[in-house]
Amino acid sequence: MYISRRRVITRPAAQRIFARNLHLRECLLPGQVHTYFAGSEQNIFRGYKKELESVISGSENAGQEEWEIASDMVQGIFRAAGLKVATQSYEYSSAGNVLKGQNVYSIIHAPRGDATEAIVLVAAWRTIDGELNLNGVTLALNLARYFKRWSLWSKDIIFLITPDSKAGSQAWVDAYHDMHSASAQPLPLKSGALQGALVIEYPFDHRFESLHIVYDGINGQLPNLDLINTAVSIAGGQMGIGTSLQEMWNHDDSYEKRLETMLRSMAKQGLGLAAGAHSSFIPYHIDAITLQTKGNGWQDEMALGRTVEGLCRSLNNLLEHLHQSFFFYLLMHTNRFVSIGTYLPSAMLVAANFTIMAVALWLRTGYEDRLVAVGQRQKISSTDEKSATAETGLNGISERKLSVPLTVVAVLHFLGIVPLYILTSVSSKYFVPFTYAILLLTITLPFLISLALCKLFIPQPQTFYLLKSFSLLLLGLFLSALATLNFSLSFIIGLLCAPLSFVGTPAKITPKAKKSPKDLVVPSLSLILLNALSPPAVLLAACAYSGVSVQEVLSQAAFGWDVWGLWTPVVVWCVWWPAWMMGAVCVGGSFLV
Repeated sequence: MYISRRRVITRPAAQRIFARNLHLRECLLPGQVHTYFAGSEQNIFRGYKKELESVISGSENAGQEEWEIASDMVQGIFRAAGLKVATQSYEYSSAGNVLKGQNVYSIIHAPRGDATEAIVLVAAWRTIDGELNLNGVTLALNLARYFKRWSLWSKDIIFLITPDSKAGSQAWVDAYHDMHSASAQPLPLKSGALQGALVIEYPFDHRFESLHIVYDGINGQLPNLDLINTAVSIAGGQMGIGTSLQEMWNHDDSYEKRLETMLRSMAKQGLGLAAGAHSSFIPYHIDAITLQTKGNGWQDEMALGRTVEGLCRSLNNLLEHLHQSFFFYLLMHTNRFVSIGTYLPSAMLVAANFTIMAVALWLRTGYEDRLVAVGQRQKISSTDEKSATAETGLNGISERKLSVPLTVVAVLHFLGIVPLYILTSVSSKYFVPFTYAILLLTITLPFLISLALCKLFIPQPQTFYLLKSFSLLLLGLFLSALATLNFSLSFIIGLLCAPLSFVGTPAKITPKAKKSPKDLVVPSLSLILLNALSPPAVLLAACAYSGVSVQEVLSQAAFGWDVWGLWTPVVVWCVWWPAWMMGAVCVGGSFLV
């Protein structure tokens, strides 16, 4: 056993940690090279910045002509540095909003390579928060001129300047892999397989204090942990720049701060939205992160440039794609994480709860139906015994009638396509009224279904048990499969659906009888709890708590669905919403049966 400063670790664990650190040191060599980006490069940076400031006002309502002039100036700077330059136009339409722009990119062909691998350096004119990233774009142009002078590169380096952090990088990386649609033009200039991507965000003019590393990808996907460790090692160990994660600016490595960092990470992964321009690369198995400057300190653009240079030099050392470290993890600090083997069982146990309850309900219907049948047989006369036996079946066990429960469950799951289509297709100005309409439908539809089942089909209480059993079985199946792809989303949905296992059915199946007021207390409380945890109610409550408008949240979800390929709307409306509806139908049945 080895005693570490941070924790006690056993011999196998020590061997694995040693192997990972050895791989990081031998393959990436973080902080092992001397960086030269300084001195006269600062004067060039200031010159480029003044040129861009002369044509970019930085206002939110900047005209198309202004951006075209800036694009032409960026192309001229790339060409003056001796680089090949190309452009790509794109135009996306989502929820009645049109987002269009033009990407500018250039390629440094590696003197020691064969154009089979490449590294991407991205700078967007607008950050993910909508701020003007003038210093970030200027630094990218300066680094392009600086990198061109070196002959040590074994991989091509692509410099990508995008108008925004939401659609520009997505259009470019889709076209790079020939997955673009009619919304984006194909790329006239390409290189080799992309090994990694770095995004620079420096939206203010004063010096900065620390670097904020953003790593969350679309649908909760993450880059290889070695890339984050390399960035932390270079920034903190070589450059003396502090690093932070998940907007935790004052992290003291206490239990509370670690837990808060992990919960913030889970919330962002559960939403699945893009956290920056880097997020578009991760679905293509391209490890990418964003470096954001934060605070007011004494670090300048040269320090950020040396950090980016060190990261590019480390990625340049790779002989193969990053694979040795983790792709599934929850970070608690820059040097602490939770691996998938530790956290995945929790989501699986939540999903298994629904499966176990579904099997229990299936067995319970046959067992209690037999007790009811035996009780009824004791009351009938001997002359009617033969007909009663034929009705109840052999050994007094009634046949399970599956057609109605299976049909209702299937219809409700397909019905989830309706709110999914509405909230991803209509104009964003109608999102708020449609949300309240879906909330009203969510409250009233279960009672109508329960009433229709009782009036049209005259079901036994067994029917509602089977409805709940089939619904929970599908819910457990979906969540267990989702946990292997997006743990956070599966875990959050599982917790919100947990009451469905315990509400919605009577304590015992008995023949229909007049109910007393006491028998309606539990169903009433169950109905109140379910309505508070319905998807529309949770959406409205979350928007009210965070201070974000419903229209903005649904617009982001619609944009993610149309452009990023976001899964969260599908999980909400085709998994969570039908399961909730079935729970409410069973609660309504407990009032009527």
